[in-house]
Amino acid sequence: MKIAKIISFLGVVAMSAAIGYAFAVGDFGGEGSQLLAMPWGIVSLVDLYVGFSLFALWIFYRESNKLTATAWIVLLMVLGFFTGSLYVLLALFRSEGDWDRFWHGRST
Repeated sequence: MKIAKIISFLGVVAMSAAIGYAFAVGDFGGEGSQLLAMPWGIVSLVDLYVGFSLFALWIFYRESNKLTATAWIVLLMVLGFFTGSLYVLLALFRSEGDWDRFWHGRST
């Protein structure tokens, strides 16, 4: 479980740096329109949001409070795997070393 905590922590750090960099020097509108103009840009976005949707199903299953689950899912769709990494990191700490509790949350 220690390795999973390290990987998820590194995901939070990496995504924080990437999002910060993009906001500081990027042009969301201009670069987004270029991405959507390319077939592989569209494939990449479809792939990303299919992954988000599958991850969101796990969050919704795992969380006993559906309002909390919905908030996490909205954040996931907006902030990407910064949110996913943070969610995993918190779930790992809350599971207290129990993999079953990590995967199933309070649904078990």
